Amino acid sequence: MNATVAGLDLAALLAAVRPVAEEAGRAALAHYGRADATLKGDGSPVTVADQAAEDVILPALHMLTPAIPVISEEAAAQGLAPQTDGRRFWLVDPLDGTREFLSGNGEFTVNIALIEDGAPILGVVVMPALGETYGACGPGTASLADAGGERPIRVRAIPPEGATVVGSRSHGDPAAMDQFLEGRRVAAFRPAGSSLKLCLIARGEADLYPRLGPTMEWGIAAGHAVLRAAGGSIRTLDGQPLRYGKPGYRNPHFLASGAAN
Repeated sequence: MNATVAGLDLAALLAAVRPVAEEAGRAALAHYGRADATLKGDGSPVTVADQAAEDVILPALHMLTPAIPVISEEAAAQGLAPQTDGRRFWLVDPLDGTREFLSGNGEFTVNIALIEDGAPILGVVVMPALGETYGACGPGTASLADAGGERPIRVRAIPPEGATVVGSRSHGDPAAMDQFLEGRRVAAFRPAGSSLKLCLIARGEADLYPRLGPTMEWGIAAGHAVLRAAGGSIRTLDGQPLRYGKPGYRNPHFLASGAAN
């Protein structure tokens, strides 16, 4: 597929961004198992690996698309986020799942997404410790590359025995989750870290991800692009499509789901 949006060849752009995200993943892995964390102003942890990955991504995106502003988590935390009209911009989380990175379970990701008019139209999610790269640039383009090669991925319909629900390893309120899921047929609950939760739905291994706590746009935009391209969606709890470029880049509670769920 050779999708074009307002003069951008998205397939070519995706091909250029994927190796950037993978290089950032290698930069983060260089600190795996030996990085100490400090706390940011919001109380979330940050390591030298977060900064190492961001230092790879930002110059590369500025070189690839100098006219498109880049909103990245660590730069934003330092008050360095550029001004944007919200119509077209990059969203970057150089290391999503810092707690997973510190625990050594491998479920951390590098995330790069392109936003157009509030929607994620291109995304790359790299899982450096697991050797997986997810990419997408429009409907039907979602793919997973790993040691077995590259293959297309797609969401599934909820099986007759019920949904597999994914949720955070490090966040969340179990009581609120149980209340939200009341009345639904649930076959299994699978804890997972970072944007892996969205990718599990995109690859047809899970069905629902209710997020009933705070998230930032850069943490889910790339996974949202992959899920959207694989046939899934993310909607707010009142049923509206989740949009990007909100004040403060904060998300409301939402439900990510697969096909016809």
